[in-house]
Amino acid sequence: MALLILGIVLFLGLHLIRVVAPGLRASLIASLGDSGWKIAYSIASIVALIVLIYGFGQARDMTPIWSPPFWMSHITILLMLFAMICLTASLLPAGHIAVRTKHPMVLSVKIWALAHLLSNGDGAAMLLFAAFLAWGVILRISLKRRERAGEITLRPFVSGKYDLYAIIIGIVVWALIIWKLHAWIIGVSPLVM
Repeated sequence: MALLILGIVLFLGLHLIRVVAPGLRASLIASLGDSGWKIAYSIASIVALIVLIYGFGQARDMTPIWSPPFWMSHITILLMLFAMICLTASLLPAGHIAVRTKHPMVLSVKIWALAHLLSNGDGAAMLLFAAFLAWGVILRISLKRRERAGEITLRPFVSGKYDLYAIIIGIVVWALIIWKLHAWIIGVSPLVM
């Protein structure tokens, strides 16, 4: 469990540097240069993600804290469809989904975390998904404040066709995850109740 906690702190801490220590980030960019910062940040993020994944794998055999009802997995599967559509919308030029949700990738992570909190009752899963949900909430509040301060601007609307692409691609990715990818990558089929 200690390794999981370390991975969560490292990974989410790195992804909150702009929120909690903007001066540190600015000084690192000044000393390393923009490219040097991006390389160092990417390497640190990959290492933190590896620690997080390994720590989660090691902590997975914990005693359940609660036993979700069997139907909760159906809600998780449905919520994951919306998470995949939002994730896809975040990677495409802005359509109505991206404009209305403002930060579709952050929303996608929050939906993913909440969906998995609903259907996982072991301590390791609850800790992981609660941490990511909290990260998403903190980041969304920070983005809203930065937007009000004029530090960031939202992406402008480009075309509604990107909503159609986001929905189609999101459904395909969701179906692939449900069908095989989740079992192949995580080791658990979301269809097994």
